[in-house]
Formats: sequence, structure tokens, C-alpha cells
Amino acid sequence: MIQIGGVKFGEKAVPVIAGPCSVESETQLSCIAKDLKDMGIPLLRGGLYKLRSKAESFQGMGEDGFDLVKKVTDTYNMPFVTEVTDPRQIEKLMPFTKAFQVGTRNMYNYDLLKELGQSKTPVLLKRAFSATYSEFLNAAEYITSQGNESVLLCERGIRTFVKETRNTFDINIIPFLKKHSHLPVIADPSHGTGESYMVLPIAMAALAAGADGLLIEVHNKPEDALSDGQQAVKPEDMRLFLDQAQALLNIQGRHIYGRS
Repeated sequence: MIQIGGVKFGEKAVPVIAGPCSVESETQLSCIAKDLKDMGIPLLRGGLYKLRSKAESFQGMGEDGFDLVKKVTDTYNMPFVTEVTDPRQIEKLMPFTKAFQVGTRNMYNYDLLKELGQSKTPVLLKRAFSATYSEFLNAAEYITSQGNESVLLCERGIRTFVKETRNTFDINIIPFLKKHSHLPVIADPSHGTGESYMVLPIAMAALAAGADGLLIEVHNKPEDALSDGQQAVKPEDMRLFLDQAQALLNIQGRHIYGRS
């Protein structure tokens, strides 16, 4: 069992981490945070530093977004989860970040993983899009070997011969990790599919396979998003999904965090 800002992963309650791919403005983040809080979603995600395939793409607000993130998360009392892309960012982000996300490109960045292992702050480790199961678990050991046992394993899809979707979500890995690791396993169907209409059905499949939590991109205006708008779901769709997910989890003797 691992906690992020008091929210427990690995028990019968299944938490959802949600929010935009990137922090774009105070108005944008505040609007989304309010909707998520009203749904009972306990944790807010948002990227301040973004590793993008194209150099001209939006790279995130960086330090310019620090104050607005702190203001929004304090207002709605939502612990914040954000990606760290460089060891030099760790100390700067720690005052308002309750968990560090390691993206797919940095799963092999062992210097970063070791630094995060010494920080004692929970780490959400994403599987690299070409990593084997053993490579993924070995990456987690770089963090835990430094004394930080608070690691969540996140499946975010792999690159295959399929061209119709951004990635192929690997359902197989969820029961595998549940059997071969003591760490909680969460699913990121947003990157796992890259298509908003696929995100929530695959999220449901991940829960059916035993995922301990979900990481989902939600945006109030996906068409205007500065990054990955095509894979963000709208708040109204997320609200309906939570009701449907609750029905599924009832069969398993589990429930969405914040609901009974």
C-alpha cells in the first residue's frame, strides 16, 4: 500500500488521478480541478515540464507555472502529481508536488531514478513504450534500492505494428505485475490509446484486470489543448465513467476512491 498525499493505492478503494496533459493557465487548471473535485476525484495531474517528440511543440510552462499550481491545488485541496524530466527539477518541484511522474522516455534514465529514490517522495513510474516486463521491474528497483519504497508501476501502452492508434495498451502486464511485484499497478489509458473515444473503455478493461488505480487526462476544452488534446476526455464523460466503473468494481468487492 502506497500513499500520495494521504490517498492510498493498493487497497479496495481505487483512486483516480486526473487532469490535463499540460498546465496551460490558472483559469484552465482551476476549471478542470473544480470539475474533478466535484466528482470526488482526489488527485490532480498536470505537466509543467514536457518532453515532446517535436522541438516546436509546447514544452510546458516550467517554473512560470509553479505559483498557479500551488494556488489551484491549495484552493481545491488536491494533491498534485507532475512529471519530472531532469534531476535538477526535483528540489524545485518538491514544495507543491506529492508524487513525481517518470515518463516513458525516462524509464531508462537511471541517474534520475536514483535521485528520485533518495527523495522519499512517491514515484509514479511509467513503462517505456518498448520495455519488457523485466526491464520495467528492474527500473523500479533503481528507485527502491535507494530507500524509496513508494513506487507505483504505470502501464501506458507499447509501440507495435498498429498504426491506427498512438500505442497499444498491454492488458497482460497488469495481472503479471500483480503476481510478480508487491507494488501497486495503475493504468494510463490516455497514452495507451491516444484516442479519446478509446480511453474510458480501456480504463474499464484495466480495472477488470485488477488495476489499483487510473491515470486519465481530462480537459474541459480538448480541442484547444496545447498538448495531447486528442486523447483527453471531457469532464461530463468522466463523470459517467465513474458511475459505470463503480458498478464493475462492486462485482470485485472494490470501489472507486471516495465512494462506498
